[in-house]
Amino acid sequence: MRLANRIALVTGSDSGIGQQIAIAFAREGADVLVHFHRDVEGARETVGHVRAQGRRAEVMQADFGDPRAAGGFFADALALMRRFDIVVNNAGVGSGAAHSLDTELDEFVHVLNVDLVSPWVITRAAARHMLERGGGTIINVTSVHEEMVLPGAAAYDAAKAGLRSLTRALALELADKGIRINNIAPGMIATPMTAGVLSDPERAREARRQIPMGRPGRPEEVAQVALFLASDEASYVTGSSYFVDGGLMRAIGGT
Repeated sequence: MRLANRIALVTGSDSGIGQQIAIAFAREGADVLVHFHRDVEGARETVGHVRAQGRRAEVMQADFGDPRAAGGFFADALALMRRFDIVVNNAGVGSGAAHSLDTELDEFVHVLNVDLVSPWVITRAAARHMLERGGGTIINVTSVHEEMVLPGAAAYDAAKAGLRSLTRALALELADKGIRINNIAPGMIATPMTAGVLSDPERAREARRQIPMGRPGRPEEVAQVALFLASDEASYVTGSSYFVDGGLMRAIGGT
């Protein structure tokens, strides 16, 4: 097993990408701390899947709209699990304005808190913990929008680009300390967050038209990249962005 006897924290693991990452980690031998914001039933489902693999699963709730809550959450999670070898910052929220100039200040700040500031708080706490232990792995789930931008998405785009830069900066600082930090940048993945687009035939067709592979990705496909990055197979990988997007970035000429 690639993650035998390791302990992982996966935020936003009540559904979608986070849930599949938790399940993939458990299948490869890891115990998992499952985090959720509102979907307690989804979190319990994830716990059931993890325990079905014979691994320990615990569940905790936190609202990352308040970065102080993120700090308290990590401290409580660490007290419960005793250590973390792997931390995945997956929890996130989108922004819904038609035009970025219509985004209210409170919404802009909320998106940055959930998608950037709280992941920073957790990453910092996790890195300090891993420094004491002599190593570990951190994975930040960003988005293709760390690179490409969309009308109305200034808050989301800024947060994801910021998380990419955070990942790169810390990768340099922690590389010789046994701590690897990378990020995964998914494209259109069939999750609750994209359900509104994929359930609208016209919008779904347009989305598929832009993707060279002609379909949205599956959460399991993102989870497999997370599994690689969490494992010793990625022992020489740090500071990198892994796009899981069906070729979308190539189609739009992204870097």
